[in-house]
Amino acid sequence: MESLKILRRRIRTVSSTMQLTKAMELVSAAKLRKAQTKLVSSRPYADKMQTILKNLSTASTVLTHPLFEKREIKSKGLVIITSDRGLCGSYNVNIFRKAEEFLNQESKDKIKLILIGKKGFFFYRKKNWEIREKYLDLGGKLELSKVKEISSNLVDLFLSGELDEIYFLYTRFISTTSYQTTLEKFLNIEKPEDKKEGYLEYLFEPSPEKLFEDLLPRYCINRVQMTLSEAFTSEHGSRMIAMGAATINAEEMIDHLTLLRNKARQSAITKEMVEIASGVEALK
Repeated sequence: MESLKILRRRIRTVSSTMQLTKAMELVSAAKLRKAQTKLVSSRPYADKMQTILKNLSTASTVLTHPLFEKREIKSKGLVIITSDRGLCGSYNVNIFRKAEEFLNQESKDKIKLILIGKKGFFFYRKKNWEIREKYLDLGGKLELSKVKEISSNLVDLFLSGELDEIYFLYTRFISTTSYQTTLEKFLNIEKPEDKKEGYLEYLFEPSPEKLFEDLLPRYCINRVQMTLSEAFTSEHGSRMIAMGAATINAEEMIDHLTLLRNKARQSAITKEMVEIASGVEALK
């Protein structure tokens, strides 16, 4: 059995760790509530914009816009969104696993990575994949200037012909305890093949070209913003759950170490009493 001094030191160490994980759990919970509120309020706008864009693209059969262009696939871009910090359980591991499934089906000279988050950059900088762009230190915070920069760069990569397709790999927020690793196509924008139920006919005023010229940049910015919002909300939820589990494990370890400490103290007291009794008998 370990000595009392070592057991007391271990209890103090675990107690300090538990205080840290508890504080991180509370901070993540506060960030999660704030991010979830913004995400839920933004989803109806994003869904409606996507619906309108699909209906407009189907209604305007004569319109051709570069973002709708379907080209021969010579180069693909994969935008991988990970966290900047750790201590969020299996959050990043699940993303890397999904990314590897996608990358293993492609040749290395055909794929370019756009990495958002330090964890993704640290993981792929040691691998033989071309990193075209990286965005670090977002810290799970949505900044409109950063969103516009990312959207503009991705659109430029597509319009310049450097990338023929661009995909997002991120985590879609489902609930506080659940998220889904998702792979979605960003560009080119695909027109629906047929008109579905609920389709609306549109009269264009001004021209469809002018309308799409204004709508498509907004759509791209909104797609990037919603994707980052889904990912950051999932990250906060994953970190809160991980820190909560760590706190519970620390409490259980403290209980176990406290039991060992009490047994050690009891053993030491018993030993001292036996020695005293033996001494008294020896004096007689």
